[in-house]
Amino acid sequence: MTKTAAPGPGVASVAGAVVLPLALAQFICSFAGSNMNVAITTIADDLDTPVSSIQTSITLFTLTMAALMIPGSKLTDIWGRKFCFIAGLLVYGAGALIATFAQGIGLLIVGYSVLQGIGSALLIPPIYILVTVLFPDLSTRAKYFGVVSGAAGIGSAAGPLIGGLVTSAISWRAAFVLQVLVVAAIALLARRIVDPPLPAERPHFDLLGAVLSALGLFFVVFGVLQSGTYGWGSSREDFTIGDVVLIPAGGISPVWILAAIGVVFLGWFVWHLRRREAAGRAPLVSLGLFRNRTSNLGLTTQTLQWLVLQGSFFVISVFLQQVRGYSAIETGLMLLPATVGVLATSAIAGRMAKRHSPRRLIRGGFGLTVIGLGVLLALARETSAVWTFAPGLFLMGAGVGIMLTASVNLVQSSSPEEVQGDISGVSRSVSNLGSSLGVAIAGSVLVGAATPGGTPFATALVVVGGFAVIGFVVALLIPRAAKDRRSATP
Repeated sequence: MTKTAAPGPGVASVAGAVVLPLALAQFICSFAGSNMNVAITTIADDLDTPVSSIQTSITLFTLTMAALMIPGSKLTDIWGRKFCFIAGLLVYGAGALIATFAQGIGLLIVGYSVLQGIGSALLIPPIYILVTVLFPDLSTRAKYFGVVSGAAGIGSAAGPLIGGLVTSAISWRAAFVLQVLVVAAIALLARRIVDPPLPAERPHFDLLGAVLSALGLFFVVFGVLQSGTYGWGSSREDFTIGDVVLIPAGGISPVWILAAIGVVFLGWFVWHLRRREAAGRAPLVSLGLFRNRTSNLGLTTQTLQWLVLQGSFFVISVFLQQVRGYSAIETGLMLLPATVGVLATSAIAGRMAKRHSPRRLIRGGFGLTVIGLGVLLALARETSAVWTFAPGLFLMGAGVGIMLTASVNLVQSSSPEEVQGDISGVSRSVSNLGSSLGVAIAGSVLVGAATPGGTPFATALVVVGGFAVIGFVVALLIPRAAKDRRSATP
């Protein structure tokens, strides 16, 4: 039975010490996933590499987070939440510093895609776990979930604008310097975080489970990413490793081969978890988490909403830069209506949560997003006026802002306190998986086309809109009686 504890006198002081660095950390990680979009052409020219290589680095960043988020969450039960949070900040900052001085795509991928991705996987799970354990009052907890998940949406939405301003005024490298400075400030603020003590008996780390889950997610998303080069049906060109042609042009696209390898690894991962649980050993994540229908539907909506947000931002950014010839700052300003939409609805997320169920908010958010994409397709053209982009982008941003907090609350609320670490890792993993798939799927339509405008642009947005429609349908399946059923006792 759910207990709602009364807010203690120290809640305000705890909030001031904890929520600010946690929200800033979530903001900067989300910012890193979207600010690169407006500088794609600039970075590609500077590093003398194709646009597709920059798309790969963006996808690998979110993919690294998705693949390592569950292991990172488990480490919080072993090393402590504050320790993982600080360690993640250090790794993230080191990656941003390396990316700042990258002279080629290889070093950019090491710093940005790999190290910043690993750092994010370490620091993001503690954000949601600390909010859970430090705020026993359910309404207060929901409020601060709204703050940190709103920071995630704002970071993604404001990333193109801030990144565009910095890139145009200084350099794309300055955006990474900015991240180093913000991470340093967060580390200083985080010293005031008090991490509740962990149980005396801590679980052993499931290394094989971590490797299997990471490989499974990697091959699935990496396979989808190859669609831009090889297509979805028959392969457009030879698929080679070294000098060996594995699949000749005209054969089955390697997309399906790579994705199948990923599915095999994920199947092996599930089998491993079953065996480990049967032997009485702690698995990387308990399969019992996935027996909760409400939580499963919430995780699905999280995946889809981030797929839609990042996929649409990538497509629109590429279109504006390569078809309309916009600079980074012009692209960021064009995406400003979406940022305003996310800000407007995130600001009232707490009040909306008191009046409406998560089911209704998620359903309304997807519905508004679908309308926004439809308006964008109806009005925006290669030579249309600037204002034709604004209505659709605003509605899309508002729709995403409405459902971000609702999905997080629904998922976290459907699981008991003792598995909050696991569900937090799974929740963040599927969100980043959605971001990876969004860039990979929608971007493959544009990158695979000779000119990413006209029909390819419209097709990519229709594909993204299709996933938003699926999200709306999934939201209809969420039980009407879905409530916050967590125990209030940390």
